Amino acid sequence: MSKPASLAKARGKARRLAMQAIYQWQMTGDDVATIEKQFAEENGMTSVDADYFSELLHGSTGDTAEADKLLEKYMDRLIDSVDPVERAILRLACYELLKRLDVPYRVVINEAVTLTKKFCAVKSHTFINAVLDKVAKQIRTAEMANG
Repeated sequence: MSKPASLAKARGKARRLAMQAIYQWQMTGDDVATIEKQFAEENGMTSVDADYFSELLHGSTGDTAEADKLLEKYMDRLIDSVDPVERAILRLACYELLKRLDVPYRVVINEAVTLTKKFCAVKSHTFINAVLDKVAKQIRTAEMANG
């Protein structure tokens, strides 16, 4: 397997685990460091980009106000009324769009849609895609202008 492909796969697994950890944090209110340790112990993290998992988890839960405000701008409801799994995916993707400019917006949105198709209701991915596309247009204007 080529290095970029293996990195993409390891980051995809990191996103999936981070989404699950963010969901757990949202539902329990447990300490993020405790959740991170639990996920590391339970999942082994051998084929996961563990550093990326950690960054996504801490970044997405550290200060949700900025991401939530941005997301709510493009939704017809408050973030707290969104399904908790969808909310975790939105917060995760919004963090990546805001803070990880090295990751192309199309990759962020595609990964979020993939997670949504796997873990959420049948039509949820259209909602996730629409919201994240609007967020990307606002904060990744230069990147979107270049293709």
